[in-house]
Amino acid sequence: MQTVLHAAAMVPLSIPSPSWSGFDIPLPWGTLRIHAYALCILAGIIVGLWLTSARWKQRNAPEGSLWDIAIWAIPFGIIGGRLYHVFSSPDAYFGPGFDGTGDLSLIPQIQRGGLGIWGAVVLGAVGAWIGCRRAGVKLTAFLDAAAPGLLLAQAIGRLGNWFNQELFGAPTTLPWGLEIDPSNANFPPDMAAGTLFHPTFLYEMLWNLAGVAILLLLDRKFAFRRGRLFWLYAMYYTLGRVWIEALRIDDAEQITLFGITTRLNVWTSIFVFVAALVIFLVLARGGRPVPDTPYLRGREPEEKAEVVPAAVTSVTSHDVDASVSDSGSRDNLPDNQSDPGNVDGPRDASVKTVQDTTSTTESSSAATAARKASGSSPKADDTK
Repeated sequence: MQTVLHAAAMVPLSIPSPSWSGFDIPLPWGTLRIHAYALCILAGIIVGLWLTSARWKQRNAPEGSLWDIAIWAIPFGIIGGRLYHVFSSPDAYFGPGFDGTGDLSLIPQIQRGGLGIWGAVVLGAVGAWIGCRRAGVKLTAFLDAAAPGLLLAQAIGRLGNWFNQELFGAPTTLPWGLEIDPSNANFPPDMAAGTLFHPTFLYEMLWNLAGVAILLLLDRKFAFRRGRLFWLYAMYYTLGRVWIEALRIDDAEQITLFGITTRLNVWTSIFVFVAALVIFLVLARGGRPVPDTPYLRGREPEEKAEVVPAAVTSVTSHDVDASVSDSGSRDNLPDNQSDPGNVDGPRDASVKTVQDTTSTTESSSAATAARKASGSSPKADDTK
């Protein structure tokens, strides 16, 4: 028992930061640096697309339309996310107070980190709208299908902050505190080496993964349409982002509203949550029913009509009518004609006529044979 306790005491009660942040690919003109941050973003996109593809297919969307949308939404989202980060944390790019002492060349260097989710969502939605119009599908239908996948992509992408040792929270003594290399540029200069910080990347990752499960379960139960699942995603994410963002100590634009000064992303999350809640409630009130189809009006696929052989149908109907008519006619005949045992019926009369004709023919043939035997002819008999 003492050995177990001693081993437990030797286990470090903290989360180490990785020393590896990428690798180099040699090229004829130099090297290409592949950053772990970029790999995490790429992995998040791939896994998010996988989940979205499965959900999009369940809604009977046109085959291949997801990629027609993604080819617009993903680049727009990356650009929007970068622009939001640049303007929400402008000091490094424009200098304090936009005094021009920043480095504008850092703006396109996405591999260094810095993608704002709301810029990615807003501009990504613009790209998705373009793709949806070209594919002939509804943007709201796509957003509902993509909401869990988007949250899953965010969860995986947060690992990039861990590799970059960035966007951590305030100091903490909790056993899951995050270690940051004191030589890292993101380490606060006024903190002592060995200080542990809140792993806000881990908090948001776990929050998002739980949200994926919640959204999938709620959608299975209520089958949200008209964009309601997307607005539910917005409410859930911002609810977590408010308290996670409040823990962070990295540089960010500070905004004062209602006498409260806090980070821009906190106010953004609050406003987005309120707006998403209002829109969700308005959509929940319903209205005129909307067909449950991902297609835009007039872009639905043509249904193949089943060909019914009309000639066969008409003949069958004619035969049935004739049968009914004939049956009715027989029912209306007098008893002496409809009785099968009546010898004067039409069938017996026809038989009798045939028998009389046969007898006459046989008598004529016998007379002719008798004249031939006596050596006379019909003409000779006439002259006598």
